[in-house]
Amino acid sequence: MARFEHTVTVAALDRHWFEEAAGHAVDLFDASREQDGAILLPDGRPIHGLRLLKGRHLQSGAWYGEDPEGKAEKDGKGASEAAPEAAPEAAPEAAVLREWRPSRTVEVESRVAEEGMSLRVGVRLREPRTPKALEVSLDGHNPKGGSLYRFSGRAKADLHAWWAALERPSSAPPAARAPVVGTAKHRLGKARLTVTPRPAEDGTWRVSVVLSVRGRWLLRPVAAVGLLFARRPVERGFREGVDSAAEEWAELLAELPSLHGEALRAEIADALTTP
Repeated sequence: MARFEHTVTVAALDRHWFEEAAGHAVDLFDASREQDGAILLPDGRPIHGLRLLKGRHLQSGAWYGEDPEGKAEKDGKGASEAAPEAAPEAAPEAAVLREWRPSRTVEVESRVAEEGMSLRVGVRLREPRTPKALEVSLDGHNPKGGSLYRFSGRAKADLHAWWAALERPSSAPPAARAPVVGTAKHRLGKARLTVTPRPAEDGTWRVSVVLSVRGRWLLRPVAAVGLLFARRPVERGFREGVDSAAEEWAELLAELPSLHGEALRAEIADALTTP
């Protein structure tokens, strides 16, 4: 097994702002309505790039995405008349709503076909108005390929544990359990990624990322030999990837509005409706 670790310093995200923004976003969607496929916010403006393709809005089994070439209109059918579990034809990217309970759970599953690969991505958010946990699953395969073209991944971010880790004194040791854990599986090997934050004295976050990789079954010796020769480039790529993610985080925080209350709600509504 090979293990790689890298720690970066990033700007902190205000927890109260994050939870307030999440609450406004969920409330806007919960109060939205569907009209001729378009998803309208309470003020009547349509959400950009989002249409109801099949099923009933905010009901389990509803499909969303871009209406492929106005297919629903050509067929002369309303979006709510189609079978809810059948994926829309000719839609390369579509998402089905599995669960919409804003006070408890929101779950969405998206399917993407790109460059011969078929991907299924699931996202589950617990207590969305004040997010407590985020779970992500990924399954991919090439319909024309064998087992070498199949892979899967799972990740969970325990947001309650994340914030708790950042409330510890900066001099305290890191949390014993990583708040973010991800795993990936392929026929040739397995990988495990953990992300653990801790507060720095200047108010920033020190985030440690650990990646463990190993071969599976009889391929373990082969993978061990491969990692022996490829360890340096793999480690370099891992560190560069973590540094790049930290830079993107900084750019994201710089773009977030420092607003609260109705002003923040209005800003989110504008972002949802602006191309």
